[in-house]
Amino acid sequence: QGPNLKAILDPLGDGIFNIDGESWKSQRETIHSLINTTKFHHLMLKTLHDKLQNGLIPILHNSSSKLHNNLQELMKRLTFDTICSLVMGFDPKYLSIELPSLPYADAFDVIEQVILYRHCVPTTVWKFQRWVGIGDERKMREAQECFDGFLEERIRVKKKDSFEKKEMETVVDDDFLTMILSGEAGIDQGKLTDGFLRDVMFNLLVAGRDTIAAALSWFFWLVAKNPNVEEKILKELDQVMGKETSFPTTDELNKMVYLHGAMCETLRLYPSVPYEHKQSIEPDVLPSGHAIDGNTRILLSIFSMGRMEEIWGSDWMDFKPERWISVGSTDEKKMVVSHVPAYKFAAFMAGPRTCLGRKIAFVQMKAVASCVLCRFKFEVVDDHPVVPDASILMFMKYGLKVRVSNRA
Repeated sequence: QGPNLKAILDPLGDGIFNIDGESWKSQRETIHSLINTTKFHHLMLKTLHDKLQNGLIPILHNSSSKLHNNLQELMKRLTFDTICSLVMGFDPKYLSIELPSLPYADAFDVIEQVILYRHCVPTTVWKFQRWVGIGDERKMREAQECFDGFLEERIRVKKKDSFEKKEMETVVDDDFLTMILSGEAGIDQGKLTDGFLRDVMFNLLVAGRDTIAAALSWFFWLVAKNPNVEEKILKELDQVMGKETSFPTTDELNKMVYLHGAMCETLRLYPSVPYEHKQSIEPDVLPSGHAIDGNTRILLSIFSMGRMEEIWGSDWMDFKPERWISVGSTDEKKMVVSHVPAYKFAAFMAGPRTCLGRKIAFVQMKAVASCVLCRFKFEVVDDHPVVPDASILMFMKYGLKVRVSNRA
């Protein structure tokens, strides 16, 4: 990552996205071991089921009588509740009929916006603003204080709760914070300071909230604009789930091959993280043949890569889930997800820093999409502008205004 990026991303502290070397390796191994447990997978599915059944679906039913609804805002609320439940065992209930305003959720948005600002101006400018306490850096300070206060309170409550359950020898929760505090993560208890826990929690919230919300927003827009794709997805859902509109099982999610292809195609065209920032440790030669010195900042445009004709062909502009699907090797009637090298499809990064939550992301996105599309049809409001926002994450600048109708 390098010292320059670490300074820009200082709200992330010493979390996995902002560190290098042995510290990064240790955190990565810990997170990898925790997210691959059966009980965490069960917690994720249960949490999603609850949020869809008691949150998103009732809201969309209620919205069907209104002129329009901001679907992107609902996706952000859904994923915020979900990731808070998975990471800290706490449901903020941000996704509810009342659509409440939560100061710490708003603060989270401000932090991301100011991080983009830091990328766009000279380091001396934003550091001077921070020193003086003006402009966007004043907003950053206030937002950090608000969100850190939220995290500190959740850590305090969870520590107290975990201690009481341990004393009473009752079953502990399965969220990340509980597993870390209980020693299940294998981290030296002497390292479990509030600062360490804050940094780990913050980075996990960043990873699991807006990336999925952004991807789902673009997915629903692309599907609404491509009725032929929508028809094929609905046909697959009917074949896999039948007329049942219950929450899909893990086996059913794995059988949703065309839906998986549609998700990949969405991320090709609109990657949640549109660019990646790296810094060379020593002189090197890039695959393009360009020689670089040590301590060179490199910006990789994943957004541009997904739209290059030499990589994806002359139909790169088309929303075409079929490009991700092939015939099974043993059964020609069975369609399977094609393998595409990570260095070609870099939405989840590649190499040692490839995204640990790739499988989890697809499970969540396919679960939400299948539950929503089999119940509702979306129509983008006429003349509503859909353009990417200037952000470190690829959200829509003006949200996604849609008309919602119940499927017969």
